[in-house]
Amino acid sequence: MNFESVQSKLKNHTPSILGSEKFSRYAVMVPLIEKEDGIHVLFEVRSLQLRRQPGEICFPGGRIDPQDLDEKSAAIRETMEELGINRENLTEVYPLDFMISPFGMMIYPFAAMMKNPEEIQPNPAEVGEIFTVPLTYFMENNPDIYNIHFKVEPEENFPFDLIVGGENYNWRTRALDEYFYLYEEKAIWGLTAKILSHFIEIVKQ
Repeated sequence: MNFESVQSKLKNHTPSILGSEKFSRYAVMVPLIEKEDGIHVLFEVRSLQLRRQPGEICFPGGRIDPQDLDEKSAAIRETMEELGINRENLTEVYPLDFMISPFGMMIYPFAAMMKNPEEIQPNPAEVGEIFTVPLTYFMENNPDIYNIHFKVEPEENFPFDLIVGGENYNWRTRALDEYFYLYEEKAIWGLTAKILSHFIEIVKQ
């Protein structure tokens, strides 16, 4: 391979996140509803029939399918399917910062105003119940943040002889911040709380 060939490859390469093709991609919606006492944030409680995270609190959302035009379309589709609403119920759909999970997921959150919430008919196969929380609650109450520390455990045949320090190599410690909002008797935590915290930061600016 000559220099011109290498140069051509580099010139035509579009940078992305290294390894992102192996990540699962999800889109999530933060639904906002206007009530008499102001704006509320809508949450779902996952059906107890689901295999993954039954009973946990989340936003509408799910995996991005090949037929989705883009991340925004996926978030809208998932919200419509889970809450049983029409496209006309969702207005002013805006993107938030996308997130990369250490567990191999890329999450694309959006926020949208939801009209006519009385028309919501949750899909019982996915949604156990829905509830709302006044936006002012999150504006006035910061999340509790707890650290989760990960232990480094190289596999049995790891080639310690090839690295300086060998078995005494000073591995960089890894930690994950878990966010918690407590509203009445409900615990909103994990990625849902992290997305919510980011949304609140934007609104407060």
